Amino acid sequence: MAHIFFAASIQRHIATPEREIDARTLHDALEAVFAEQPRLRGYILDDQGLLRRHLAVFIDGHPVRDRQRLSDVLGEESRIYVVQALSGG
Repeated sequence: MAHIFFAASIQRHIATPEREIDARTLHDALEAVFAEQPRLRGYILDDQGLLRRHLAVFIDGHPVRDRQRLSDVLGEESRIYVVQALSGG
């Protein structure tokens, strides 16, 4: 099973403990978490269902490629990290 982690900056607003998740894609993993924590959806996805720009999601240490459909494939041992992205200049 894949493992999903949410950064402390997200957990400050909604309790999202790390957990194992039975999912084949990032979309499936997030939907499973949203089913348990519906308020989390608004912190992670915008009103079009896309990842918010201020978030970075990594699967096995690599940034997700598909920020629209969230179709990145997960392996049995995948580790998903959802963190706030840094911005500025």
